[in-house]
Amino acid sequence: MEYNTTRSSLTIREYGRHIHKMVAYLLTIEDRQKRQEQAQVVIELMGFLNPHLKNVEDFRHKLWDHLFLISDFKLDVDSPYPIPTRETLKAKPHPLPYPKRHPRYNHLGKNLEVVIDKALKEEDPEKKQGFANAIAYYMKLAYNNWHKENIHDDAIQAELSNITKGELEFNNKPFVRHYKPSDDFRENRGGGGGKFKKHFQQRNRNNNGGRDNRGGGGGGKFKKRY
Repeated sequence: MEYNTTRSSLTIREYGRHIHKMVAYLLTIEDRQKRQEQAQVVIELMGFLNPHLKNVEDFRHKLWDHLFLISDFKLDVDSPYPIPTRETLKAKPHPLPYPKRHPRYNHLGKNLEVVIDKALKEEDPEKKQGFANAIAYYMKLAYNNWHKENIHDDAIQAELSNITKGELEFNNKPFVRHYKPSDDFRENRGGGGGKFKKHFQQRNRNNNGGRDNRGGGGGGKFKKRY
């Protein structure tokens, strides 16, 4: 009996042992025309393992590459696609260049520095003022998100003047709502006229007085029955 421990290792296990044996048989065929015909048959059989991708052009290209890979690049047949080699198939792609950006002010980020540089190069006074107002709003919003507290406009202007060396000044008062998680908690719990309290009172009115149905109030159904 033949065991897997005595067999050769499979190059691509997804195709199974029989496909590898067929490819090994192709290497023993001396007639080139017959070898070409049998290679086409093996390609069709490999495509049957993935019928939903059989007619995809890129998938056919991959099948031919796998055929040469299984044969250890020793199979001499014609391919409708460029015949791969060991070097080209196993070559590693070149690493993608990763942008190295080192912001001068980490708490504001690199994108705001790009906007500030563009604002300083703007020659139209109206557009330059619009840039300054938008930058001031973003700075106040970033401070509020990170520190969870409000900041005065004078502090924003001082920092903006320090960054731009006094070239940008905003003339609006950027409003950023200071979010407090405790506000939503009180509203949901019914404190300060919240929605929970309003719905609870409405439910009591719809129940005709609440405990009257159990005989605690005058005119309840429970009291009339007994």
